[in-house]
Amino acid sequence: MKRLLVTGCNGQLGRAVNEMYKNRSDIELVNTDVFEGEGIRSMDISDIDNVLKVVNEVKPYAIINCAAHTNVDGCEKDVDNAYKINAIGPRNLSIASKAEGAKLVHISTDYIFEGNGTRPYIEFDLPNPQGVYGKTKLEGEKFVKQFTDKFFIIRTAWLYGDGKNFVRTMLRLSETNDEVRVVDDQIGSPTSAAVLADIIDKLVWTDNYGTFHGTCEGQCSWAEFTEEIFRIKGIDTKVKKITSEEYEAMYPAAAKRPSYSVLDNYMLRLTAGYVAKDWKEAIKEYLGE
Repeated sequence: MKRLLVTGCNGQLGRAVNEMYKNRSDIELVNTDVFEGEGIRSMDISDIDNVLKVVNEVKPYAIINCAAHTNVDGCEKDVDNAYKINAIGPRNLSIASKAEGAKLVHISTDYIFEGNGTRPYIEFDLPNPQGVYGKTKLEGEKFVKQFTDKFFIIRTAWLYGDGKNFVRTMLRLSETNDEVRVVDDQIGSPTSAAVLADIIDKLVWTDNYGTFHGTCEGQCSWAEFTEEIFRIKGIDTKVKKITSEEYEAMYPAAAKRPSYSVLDNYMLRLTAGYVAKDWKEAIKEYLGE
């Protein structure tokens, strides 16, 4: 039986990983998070001694790091914590996985790029993060490469799953509004946590190590994404397309959002022949239609 240690098991991706493996008798999941709970072991990834102790006791085949400080504006205000979770955490997991001979799956982000591209970013494009979130996630990637060699870094974007996310926010707003204002000049690839979990599964059992992009295929704006959500659910609420500048005037944010951060799953196609689901197909499945 292969044992997988999952960090951040209560998050959207952690839950998707659990859902994917729930009926697999050949796999044992060891779920960890900052706080202990039923079936959840306490592990603070920013504490090197704690990480070494838990990983040594569990002796996993692989660690799947779903833990992250993903509040983009929060990272700007809480820089130390952002570095502890997004950079020091992956460093500690890398050191521990190397010591135990375990593989490490680490999730990164489109925010490591400048976000003003004109074509989808591939894994060989140079990172240039513009905010604390992107900078800390990039440092996490560097630590992984520095401290272990059996790693899969998977960069994803616009993630939604079981938990608080953009899709659920739009559905909630549609219940009490005839019209919602949504940004139309930020372009990305909405990605289902179930699709990302499948990408993890396609890589973790192999020795195809390295850095990968892992998103749904295709691209759209936040407004177009919202329109598709409402179309699938048969919701009449109108989507009013606005600019980032207009949104910023209404809701000032601490961090700048990428205007174009579409990721091309170039390495997955090239090395694994893997093509992810289109974002429209994935959101349809997520909404149960």
